[in-house]
Amino acid sequence: MALFGYARVSTVEQDLAIQEAALRAAGCQAVRSEKKSASGRSGRTELQILLDFLREGDTLVVTRIDRLARSMKDLQDIVHELKGRGVMLRATEQPIDTGTAAGKAFLDMLGVFAEFETNLRRERQAEGIAAAKARGVYKGGKPRIDPETVRKLAAEGMRPSHIARELGISRGTVYRFLPAATGGG
Repeated sequence: MALFGYARVSTVEQDLAIQEAALRAAGCQAVRSEKKSASGRSGRTELQILLDFLREGDTLVVTRIDRLARSMKDLQDIVHELKGRGVMLRATEQPIDTGTAAGKAFLDMLGVFAEFETNLRRERQAEGIAAAKARGVYKGGKPRIDPETVRKLAAEGMRPSHIARELGISRGTVYRFLPAATGGG
């Protein structure tokens, strides 16, 4: 029976060191870490690598359940997947033991609160944006794509699919910035 840790923070500015130290102190043989939002599993490659690696009798250790998932569905999916493979889940800062009814109930309650916190944060963000727009100070996010660069590359004879590849954007985005007469692919 081996212990494997998973640490996660939501933004690149946040530090993983405290979680990683706690997981190592809990006896984890290996710790996978990433700086990704937990609103869903997509894009969380370190978590997926760890989930694919775990075997029957292993234990996945996190510091807190909200490091693993922020929605009830995602949490339940992960727990169901782990249970089906004979893998236990443990949190160092919370009394989680997926092998008992009380531990499972506590896990579900924590999942509800993690999802609630995420929803509150989204509501506050939307309220803040609405207030900023009402004051005329909200300008939206900064543009990630320069339309002039797209048009310049097209004028130089580069095909839309090549422009998309070059700039790391979709072909549809390229077409949005090109005159309607431009064709090709």
